[in-house]
Amino acid sequence: MSKQKLELTWIGKDKRPKLEPRILQEDPSKSYHAGHRVTDNDQFDNRLIFGDNLLALKALEQEFTGKVKCVFIDPPYNTQNAFKHYDDGLEHSIWLGLMRDRLEIIRKLLSDEGSLWITIDDNEAHYLKVLCDEIFGRDNFVANAIWQKKYAPANDALWLSDSHDHILIYAKNKSGWRPNKLPRTEEQDKLYKNEDNDPRGPWMSDNYTCAKSADERPNLYYSIINPNTGEEIFPKRTRVWAFDKKAHQKHIDEDLIYWGKNGVNSTPRLKKFLSGLRSPGRVATTIWLHEEVGHNQDANREQQTFNSDDPFKTPKPEKLIHRILALATSPGDLILDSFAGSGTTGAVAHKMGRRWIMVELGEHCHTHIIPRLKKVIDGEDKGGISETVGWQGGGGFRYYSLAPSLLEKDRWGNWTINREYNAAQLAEALCKLEGFTYAPSETLWWQHGHSSERDFICVTTQNLSAERLQGLADEVGGERSLLVCCAAFHGIGSEQAAERWPNLTLKKIPKMVLARCEWGHDDYSLNVAALPMFDKPTAEPATQPLAVDRKKKAQVAPGQGGLFAEDEA
Repeated sequence: MSKQKLELTWIGKDKRPKLEPRILQEDPSKSYHAGHRVTDNDQFDNRLIFGDNLLALKALEQEFTGKVKCVFIDPPYNTQNAFKHYDDGLEHSIWLGLMRDRLEIIRKLLSDEGSLWITIDDNEAHYLKVLCDEIFGRDNFVANAIWQKKYAPANDALWLSDSHDHILIYAKNKSGWRPNKLPRTEEQDKLYKNEDNDPRGPWMSDNYTCAKSADERPNLYYSIINPNTGEEIFPKRTRVWAFDKKAHQKHIDEDLIYWGKNGVNSTPRLKKFLSGLRSPGRVATTIWLHEEVGHNQDANREQQTFNSDDPFKTPKPEKLIHRILALATSPGDLILDSFAGSGTTGAVAHKMGRRWIMVELGEHCHTHIIPRLKKVIDGEDKGGISETVGWQGGGGFRYYSLAPSLLEKDRWGNWTINREYNAAQLAEALCKLEGFTYAPSETLWWQHGHSSERDFICVTTQNLSAERLQGLADEVGGERSLLVCCAAFHGIGSEQAAERWPNLTLKKIPKMVLARCEWGHDDYSLNVAALPMFDKPTAEPATQPLAVDRKKKAQVAPGQGGLFAEDEA
């Protein structure tokens, strides 16, 4: 029987946004760094990005594809009143589309050793699981951990009191991904004792049999002599010894056999020493109790420290993020949270010596996240996990915002280069659009970026003549190639140019990028273009659509005005 691939379907699934890969602009007045190093492991090049998180993910794609070790996201849970203009079916469709577009880019950003952790409640958890199976592959599903977010029942609950959230865990490549071990607890270590004063230290005894039968493993069915009583002991035929005769003799020689406190037990056990554990940590389970990872009240108390007048409504406790990052990362690894909220992920990653990128569109980026991070960097944040990790401050972050759309319409409805762009920003934007690394040369005016050691890009708003192009081709030489993005070129046709200057590729701005993206689209928080409106059973006027129909967007035809004319030479 063939293996059938299961897919989740919803209204508008085939509609995908044509995202513009925006450039990021740093605002040094909002960036913040410690005045001095606290340790050699201080992390300074972290990024806080203000803007739509889908556009921000697209902006990160070129530089960070395959470089992120762990993505943690706490997306909107899609409560029933999230989209008031739509009925329940459309609410699910909008939410699923929103998540699909983001998860596809997140998967690209993850390294081969990376993992994704998503907190979600019952409202969408099971739909999200199927969606993630489709994007990441069902074989890469690791686990669904249950976090006890409340420690007391809600007595006014109509049905069952909701006490947990889900944490869906996916690996980029599960076959090669393993979580770290958690630190051992005092309770676990107390299980190791040293009743016989063994110089090797505390130990505990382990079973000496295994779940195999004598018929399956006849070499493991033999007699063992208790040296204290002389008794000859056989295992059960349905559960034989776990070790063959050679291994058993080695245990005797190394004094690893335990016959009970008085030495007269009828079954041997194997000594295992605390000092000899190959992996000193403990394996994480899928049930995360609030005593270990915190609960909602802990998170709310942590928020009071940073903004008591307007605390963030749905934070996560630092201990919860600490557990996730402890399992998924090591010091120096890169963490991404594209739904930053109150900034808990960045704060915890910073204290743990990880690098981080956070994205947030809401104004709490400025009212909550930045003040919180400043206290972390200055060593003034004594709450959360600070005491656990011995946090003393240090490091810093850079604040970025998304640049405006590269193209805008002029008063006649033609697409032109955005007036806010200067020459450097235009060059950087076109490098990103064309897949080049922006790296302007200090000596060669025409080198604005490169895609390899011999392939370069030049961006100019000038109209280039045949003589100018000839001079440029001579400078580039026969061993290199150059993509020339210009307003126009004249004196020669495109085909003639390709023959005359094989080391140059000529493209006109903005014609070269017009059909590539949805220009001027700054908000993808509701991806509802082309979805039908819900007909309310009232006589009220119909609600206006929440998004412009993309099919009605004007296109610039060759020869129409604008900042850069499209006329052929």
